[in-house]
Amino acid sequence: MMSEPVNVLALVGSLRRGSYNRALLNAALELAPDHMTIVTGMIADLPHYNADLDTDDKPEPVERLRAHMAQADALLIASPEYNHGIPGVLKNAIDWLSRPAGRSPMTGKTAAIMGAATGMWGTIRMQSHLRRVLESTGMMVVNKPRVLVNKARTRFDESGTLTDEDTRQFVQLLLENLADLTIRLRR
Repeated sequence: MMSEPVNVLALVGSLRRGSYNRALLNAALELAPDHMTIVTGMIADLPHYNADLDTDDKPEPVERLRAHMAQADALLIASPEYNHGIPGVLKNAIDWLSRPAGRSPMTGKTAAIMGAATGMWGTIRMQSHLRRVLESTGMMVVNKPRVLVNKARTRFDESGTLTDEDTRQFVQLLLENLADLTIRLRR
């Protein structure tokens, strides 16, 4: 029996050209189940969230991102940890997507979090914080596995390919669990 299609919006919480989290998302694109489509949303051009701009005539980059979220069944985030928390550009994107509270394009959908960092702790503190933020928007966040890529320099090759087989398996399982949760909630 064929699985139901699952459309995912992916956000990367780093703007750095050589971002390990962009590379982690690239691995997810490769490892996604056949019935999953992943579209990457752009967050670099979003203005800072400002309630004065949150009108029926939102800035075009905001409208584009919100349209992607409205069409998606789920959200996938790959993000580093900045100062033990969520990078500002990612939090800004979530602030734009989460309005109006309770009726935003995020409400009632599923989410999965993964992250890569060069240090020993991976992105554990950011993920804990981000999980609370996403749940506050009405999203259901996949609990396992936690994809906490530490020592990222040793898990990707010089071209940015995820070479660590254990990490690849965790990413694949996270995506399968995201698809399963999304389909179960849909029914």
